[in-house]
Amino acid sequence: MQLTWKNIAPVPTSQEFLDIVLSRTQRRLPTQIRAGFKISRIRGFYLRKVKFTEQTFSEKLGLILETFPRLQDLHPFHKDLLNTLYDADHFRIALGQLSTAKHLIEQIARDYVRLIKYAQSLFQCKQLKKAALGRMATVTKRLKDPLVYLEQVRQHLGRLPAIDPNTRTLLICGYPNVGKSSFLKNVTRADVDVQPYAFTTKALHVGHFDYKYLRFQAIDTPGILDHPLEEMNTIEMQSITAIAHLRSAVLYFVDLSEQCGYTIEAQVKLYHSIKPLFANKLVFLVVNKIDVTRPEDISPEQQELLASITKSGEVEMLQLSCATEEGVMEVRNKACERLLSMRVEQKLKTITKNANGKAVDQVLNRIHVSMPNAGVQDYSFVPEEVLKRKKYDKNDPNRIRLERDIEEENGGAGVYSFDFKKNYLLENPDWKYDKVPEVLNGQNVYDFIDPEIEAKLAALEAEEDQLEASGFYDEEPEDEEDEELADIRTKAEYIREQKQLIRNAARSKKSLKNRAIIPRSAGRGKDLSAMEEDLEKLGYDSKRAVSRARSQSRGRPRTRDAEGDDAMDVDGGRGKSSIARAMSRTRGISLHNRRDDGIADEVVKAKADKQAKLNQRKMNRMARQGEADRHTTVALTKHLVAGKRGMGKTNRR
Repeated sequence: MQLTWKNIAPVPTSQEFLDIVLSRTQRRLPTQIRAGFKISRIRGFYLRKVKFTEQTFSEKLGLILETFPRLQDLHPFHKDLLNTLYDADHFRIALGQLSTAKHLIEQIARDYVRLIKYAQSLFQCKQLKKAALGRMATVTKRLKDPLVYLEQVRQHLGRLPAIDPNTRTLLICGYPNVGKSSFLKNVTRADVDVQPYAFTTKALHVGHFDYKYLRFQAIDTPGILDHPLEEMNTIEMQSITAIAHLRSAVLYFVDLSEQCGYTIEAQVKLYHSIKPLFANKLVFLVVNKIDVTRPEDISPEQQELLASITKSGEVEMLQLSCATEEGVMEVRNKACERLLSMRVEQKLKTITKNANGKAVDQVLNRIHVSMPNAGVQDYSFVPEEVLKRKKYDKNDPNRIRLERDIEEENGGAGVYSFDFKKNYLLENPDWKYDKVPEVLNGQNVYDFIDPEIEAKLAALEAEEDQLEASGFYDEEPEDEEDEELADIRTKAEYIREQKQLIRNAARSKKSLKNRAIIPRSAGRGKDLSAMEEDLEKLGYDSKRAVSRARSQSRGRPRTRDAEGDDAMDVDGGRGKSSIARAMSRTRGISLHNRRDDGIADEVVKAKADKQAKLNQRKMNRMARQGEADRHTTVALTKHLVAGKRGMGKTNRR
């Protein structure tokens, strides 16, 4: 429930409203338009002006209408309080005028948008835009009085105290100057003005305090005079509204010393006048200023008047003195205790008020009590072996040996390694320490291992040792085949060494992360003899590679074609040899035509050209800048005319 209205949007005056909307329209939208532009572009320019202005008006008015409270959605207390302070009819009329203005502005925008769509020139569009904005401004100027009234209401609503009509409340009421504000100041931290004259309090004041870890609110109401309801002013009507609509404990204050300026008879008469407002409420008669006059000190006639208030038994009389703070806390605690008890009783009554018990059933239906085994109570079962088991005693020699005991016997932590497999429960105890088979691609690796592989490997190593001991590998090659084999071995050893050197060099170059992998010096040409030597070292036959390199490095012979072209012939065309020389010196010319590449026949080519023209037609019609356009689309230099004028010099714009 909304208790405060501090977030209501500020309501500007009609002139400020116009300045805000038109300034925003000028800042947010482009301002350059020329008669040379296409008519559709001109229409779009002015359509944006009208639509944006209407949207800004609607947004501002809608924000005001949404943030102000709706009377039909409020609690009766807040509703009557607003009616007392501001007159609900005036409030509704003001909000209704704003809502009507919002709909009128939307209708004006729709009408003029329809007209601008059919305008034929820049002048017509501009005049229609001016007419639309002018009519919107006229509607806004008519809201002068409602806007001023709503701004005053907004400021006053923001200053109203936050009163919760449904929480625990102590309501203080009575004649003016009987000590209501003094009591509120004593029991709460509220900053209330206390003066020795009547009608010091002109509005509702709220203070909060805690009792039994619960938060209570105490409300100080303005003083009430004993006259008909129609003659009460706005200050008194606030008290009547609070008494009538708040669920609270009412503390009716009485001054027996008559220092307030009113007699005891008048104060008792006022109580009986407003007694109908106390229906279904907890009421206390609080006698204040007992440091001056106590109930025992007044005359018997006046005592009978006080007894007329409490004789029904529903009203309890309490005594206090705000000046000496005597009995202040007792009165507060007594009222809070009775209020809590009454609220609990009311809740119980609301639950059981239905004769059919429907409300009780609704509560019980939300409660589910689980009853397992159809109400049969289960008892815990402990096996006999567990009951017979002895309690572990470290000094008992027959105790159960724990794993920690075994660990201490075998060297302690860090030396002893716990055997996780000794307690495995398997069908065959011999399987505990079997190796878990490795599976690769769904097949057991162990199935492909020869179980006699170790014996065979040992026999092979023994045979190899015997051959080495007999000098089988130390014999020199005797024939050409052995010499070739030795040459192959030498070259293979050299290749292995070179590969290892290359790997080591690559590993040592840590700076290759930020540099090119191939150094720049690697791109330089090498001599043919160096290439031949390197290939020979690697064991390759270099004859074919060397002959191919030499054939490509020779220059082209200078020959003339059979037709006898003359290089000095300036009248005739160039021969084939001249064209070949020219092509050899210039960049290669592509032999493909990109326009015809990938096109099967002339029909397909015609379709492609037609599609290209259709795609370009929209760009040509809108005069938009394309990929190859580098011209300025407007006649004036852009940096001199674009943007809005700001502070400082304006001679450059």
